[in-house]
This record gives sequence, C-alpha cells and structure tokens, in this order.
Amino acid sequence: MPAHAAIFDDLTVLSDATRSRMLLILERHELTVTELCAVLQLPQSTVSRHLKTLGDGSWVSSRRDGTSRYYTLALDERDGHTRRLWSLLREQISTTAGADQDARRL
Repeated sequence: MPAHAAIFDDLTVLSDATRSRMLLILERHELTVTELCAVLQLPQSTVSRHLKTLGDGSWVSSRRDGTSRYYTLALDERDGHTRRLWSLLREQISTTAGADQDARRL
C-alpha cells in the first residue's frame, strides 16, 4: 500500500475519541481489558471492539500472561510519520476533560 494511502487508514483508526483515549492510557500503562473498562467507564464489549480496531491497525500490541492479555501502545514498529501523527494527536487529547478523568481513575 502506498504511504499516502496508509495515512488515511491511520486517520480512520484515530478519528474515534474513545480509541484515542485508549492509546493515551496504553502509552503510559500496560493494561488488561478489565482494567481499561474500569478506567474508561465502558462495557467490555465496547473496549474489546475498539482494541480489535487498534490491533488491526497495528496501534496496539498484546501479550498473554496466564489467563490475562495485556495491551500497550505499539509505536516501536511504526515509521516516523506515524509517530509524528501520534505526537500531534497526543498533544490534543491529553488536554481534554476525558483524559483528565481517565488519569484520575487510572
């Protein structure tokens, strides 16, 4: 896929406020679905659906530990353009009321 087309895929994934909040949290902490549900105050099905979208877009990675699966932001595998895109988005999201509330619940 041409690089210019990939940016539109990334923008589609990042256009959802809930997914962006999830990435902000997962940048700082490796969490399970249950922990994300508690922080975001969302049902498990909603969190899992958003994690699937983020995983399909290569924005999150996961690892299994016993019966739990831990998720984290996966920027190491991404190119410089994607990291710059995330940096711009993080700057905007981190100042929102939702991000403040998430940080307190975390």
